[in-house]
Amino acid sequence: MTDKPKLAFHVPEPELRPGDTPDFSHVAIPQAGSVRRPEVDEHPEAMRDLAFSIIRVLNREGEAVGPWAGSLTEAELAEGLRHMMLLRAFDSRMLTAQRQGKTSFYMQHLGEEAISCAFRRALDDGDMNFPTYRQAGLLIASGYPMSKMMNQIYSNAGDPLKGRQLPVLYSSREHGFFSVSGNLATQYIQAVGWAMASAISGDHRIAAGWIGDGSTAESDFHAALVFASTYKAPVILNIVNNQWAISTFQGIAKGDAGTFAARGHGFGIPALRVDGNDYLAVHAVAKWAAERARRNLGPTLVEYVTYRAGGHSTSDDPSAYRPKAESEAWPLGDPVLRLKGHLIEVGVWSEERHKQAEAEIRDEVIAAQKAAEKIGTLHTGRRPSPRDMFEDVFAEMPPHLVRQRHEVGY
Repeated sequence: MTDKPKLAFHVPEPELRPGDTPDFSHVAIPQAGSVRRPEVDEHPEAMRDLAFSIIRVLNREGEAVGPWAGSLTEAELAEGLRHMMLLRAFDSRMLTAQRQGKTSFYMQHLGEEAISCAFRRALDDGDMNFPTYRQAGLLIASGYPMSKMMNQIYSNAGDPLKGRQLPVLYSSREHGFFSVSGNLATQYIQAVGWAMASAISGDHRIAAGWIGDGSTAESDFHAALVFASTYKAPVILNIVNNQWAISTFQGIAKGDAGTFAARGHGFGIPALRVDGNDYLAVHAVAKWAAERARRNLGPTLVEYVTYRAGGHSTSDDPSAYRPKAESEAWPLGDPVLRLKGHLIEVGVWSEERHKQAEAEIRDEVIAAQKAAEKIGTLHTGRRPSPRDMFEDVFAEMPPHLVRQRHEVGY
């Protein structure tokens, strides 16, 4: 017999369940413009406070305030608004297309458009992103043709990847968009390795790795931070904290830690948190981190605080695990409406101009969709040749693949 207490196994529990009233009172949101902007070369130890706050530029009145404001012109912001609107319209059409059976699968960006669209504007041509499946804004903001994205989603004969990838797992080396991996967290170590190679070769290009809050629990996340910090890799390590990892709330990955950004401290990496629904704040922080990488000052860890307004994918029903109106209660608002409000506030936009832009963008997306569907969809039209499955794997095709290709008639 012993008088020692029995051990208890702890499993984090979400605070809210379906049917409960949404409550984000636990999310501490500082006043816009109140978080300091450190010098680019400030020592990581001196900026530990930035991992526990949220950098914000846009206030409730739509004004850009504070030390992080001013990284973009009004014309650039208007273009950024258009990119977000384009991504949202694209999402809507492709979600409907999946429901109509034109593709097998789709994943929305609803509520997260500012993160990838603004981040891309902080990079140079030649820099490389290692994204997850919810950063298509990187392609939209770099001018990648929507019709090519749709061809990939439909897996038709115009698919640049020849039907060999799950829908939305795009790839474009020319646009700095490394092939998306369905096995999450692998892209983090790939980004660090690519950045290390760029430094070893004396190149000028930097890398950006992307991961969700749930995937920070993967060992690849921690391995990437070890190598990035040890070798001062010119890389920006992005964590998109959208509150949900499929149907699992963030507490499973974070535990009792204060923030995801704070995990950078154990590796000596500067870590910041930013309002992921504030286009101006996202761009300013991304520009700051990119300059740090280009100056050979090493990696930066950035946590974007946002909310996944839609389901995880077309295979997901969020009403099964969270309150139905939770997205409407998210205190950081809608990124599109916030940037729209700012541009109206400064006098370069209006409600009429916004409606006109919505109509123009809708027509543009529909035209791209018609062009893609003219080639084919999941069940109709022209498809990639089976021959393609044997290509692009080896520089010289080995005999066993040549034999297999002949066996299927190619």
